[in-house]
Amino acid sequence: MSNQIVQGILLGGYYALIACGLSFMFSVMRIINLAHGSLAVFAAFALWWLASRFHVSPFVGLLIVLPLMAAIGWALQRFLLERSARGGALLPILTTFGLAIVIDNMLFEQFGADTRSLAPYIGSLSYDSWEWPGSIYVGKLAVIMFATAVILLGGLQLFLTRTRLGRSIRATSEDPDTAGLVGVDARRANAIAAAIAMVTVGLAGAFLGMRATFDPYAGAPQLLFAFEAAVIGGAGSLWGTLVGGIVLALAQTLGAQVHPQGFLIGGHAVFLVVLFVRLSTSGLGLRGLLRLPSRSAS
Repeated sequence: MSNQIVQGILLGGYYALIACGLSFMFSVMRIINLAHGSLAVFAAFALWWLASRFHVSPFVGLLIVLPLMAAIGWALQRFLLERSARGGALLPILTTFGLAIVIDNMLFEQFGADTRSLAPYIGSLSYDSWEWPGSIYVGKLAVIMFATAVILLGGLQLFLTRTRLGRSIRATSEDPDTAGLVGVDARRANAIAAAIAMVTVGLAGAFLGMRATFDPYAGAPQLLFAFEAAVIGGAGSLWGTLVGGIVLALAQTLGAQVHPQGFLIGGHAVFLVVLFVRLSTSGLGLRGLLRLPSRSAS
C-alpha cells in the first residue's frame, strides 16, 4: 500500500503541472481555456519534431519551445481572447473550444494518427529508478516531474506576491478598471499572464511526451485531468492545484488496486464528490465551484 501511495503522490506532480496553467489563466483572466490540453500536445509534438529531425535533446529543445509557447500565449490573449471576452463570459470558452479543434486537426494533418513519445530521446531517464526503504522503487523522471511542479508553483507564488509585475497581475485579476486608475496596464498584464500560463503548458507537454505516448487527439484527456485537479484543489490557489493533483492521482492509484478499470473510475468518483459538495454548499455556480474569490475581494 505504501508503494501505491508514493507512486500516487509522484503522479500528482504531473497533474499539478498540467493543471497549473489552466488554474492560473482562470484565476487571472476568468477564462476556462478548453484548448489547454491541445496546446500541451502541440508543445510535445514540437519537442518531438526537434528531437527526430535535428537530434535535439528534449531538455535543450525546451529552450526553443518555451519561448515559442510564451509568444503563442501573448498572441492568443491579445488577438483572440481579449476580443472575444468583450462578447461575454461564454464567447471565450467557445473560442478556445474552436481553437482546440483547429490544433488537433492541424497536428493530425501534419503528423498523422501514429503515437509518438519523447522517451527514446532522453535515454535511461525514462525507466531508471531509485530504491527506497521498504522495496519502494520510484522513477527518476517521476521525481523530477514532482520537483518541477513544486518549484514552478512556488516560483509563481513568489512572483505574484513579491514582484511589482506579479502584483499588477493580481490587481488586474481583481478589478482591471480600478487597477488602470493607479497606472496598471491591464492589457499588458493579461498578455504577460497568458504567456506565463503557456510556458507552464509547454513544460507539461514536455513531461507528457517523456512519461507516455501522445497523438494529435491526446489533448482532451489531459484537459480533463487538468480540470479535475483544478476543481479538487480550487482554481486560483497555486498550492491548491498541487493538492488537487495529488488527491486525484491517489484516487486513481488506489482505485486501480480495487478494480482493473478503477484507475479512471477512482479519479472521476473523487472529482464528482468534490463537484457535488462545491455546488451544494456554495450556490454560486462556476465561481463557487472553483472557489474563486469575487472581484471585490481584497
